[in-house]
Amino acid sequence: MSRISPLRWFGLVAAIVLSFSAAASAQDAFKQFKQLDSTPKMPKLNAFIAPGTSTAPASTLHDVALEAKLSADGQPLQQGLSWYVFSPIAGPDGKLPLLASSSGGSAAFQLAPGDYFVNVSFGRAGVTKKLTVPIKGETQKQVMVLDAGGMLLNAVSGSDVRIPPDELSFSIYSNDVKEDGTRGLVMADVKPNTLVGLGAGTYHVVSEYGNVNAVIRADIQVEAGHVTEATIQHRAAKITLKLVADAGGEAMADTAWSILTAAGDIVGESVSAFPTLILAEGKYSAVARNKDRIFQRDFTVVAGRNTDVEVLMKEQQPQDAPAPDTAPEVEAIPQARQLPAQAQTPQQGQQSVPQTQEPLPSGDSGTSMD
Repeated sequence: MSRISPLRWFGLVAAIVLSFSAAASAQDAFKQFKQLDSTPKMPKLNAFIAPGTSTAPASTLHDVALEAKLSADGQPLQQGLSWYVFSPIAGPDGKLPLLASSSGGSAAFQLAPGDYFVNVSFGRAGVTKKLTVPIKGETQKQVMVLDAGGMLLNAVSGSDVRIPPDELSFSIYSNDVKEDGTRGLVMADVKPNTLVGLGAGTYHVVSEYGNVNAVIRADIQVEAGHVTEATIQHRAAKITLKLVADAGGEAMADTAWSILTAAGDIVGESVSAFPTLILAEGKYSAVARNKDRIFQRDFTVVAGRNTDVEVLMKEQQPQDAPAPDTAPEVEAIPQARQLPAQAQTPQQGQQSVPQTQEPLPSGDSGTSMD
């Protein structure tokens, strides 16, 4: 099942990744940074002295303009960028000193002649290049290509049941598997409808609905200059348990619950009159303990069907009605600029992860769209 809608961006991407191995910690390096006064003619620009130079007259400073694009043929971004200027000479701590920083869109600095490293990041995507400011002549505008795009994630339960955002989270991992079988974490606890800037490539996404066993995995590809929008289909539902004397009666307090799979594995426990759990589609047993008495009922979870499960304080328990065939229909994905995710099904449940890629508008940021 797909959810395709035009993308709107709001806010500012604040996440920072330095793309070279000797990169300095921005917060630590910033403590050593000393900003010089700007010249009267350029009040909005920051003036900095090249490494190894104690002073420099304003007449020797050069205007350096920088802009960044998501792809070589894209338009310059006007928001969501973080710029950093580093000295190429490591400090006593072995780190490259941070000389200047700027946030927003295109940047401009006044720099003394010398060598610098310039880093620009957009979300989790970044690129670094060496900049040489000549003693004489003008410095050409520096255009940096991020080779990046965006990922926008959402999910539904069953065929089209919207999942509340506070019950859903995503984790984005590298698609490369290490020797120990793990993947590198790119970003954790990503909320629905949050645009994440990422370098072009394939990523492994883990979607968690609730905190029990409703987990879906998918490999999703990001294309430079575009937003990949994916809606993941969870095969799960929200179940509320009640221990009652008679059908439709009042729930008994001080009840301890255990939820077991058909194989007998415990997946959840609670002490409450009305425990609510989000469970992957399948067959379960609910075991209720109240005043040294134990009652048990088997029940079935159907994807997208949130329901109450009553356990009677009797030996005979009600039987579930036969579940309808709720297997998801996977819609055909249009070929135009769309890349299907390679679904991977965890313990229980199935998924359909249609994607669409829309051109990433220049000048937008990467924050929540809720």
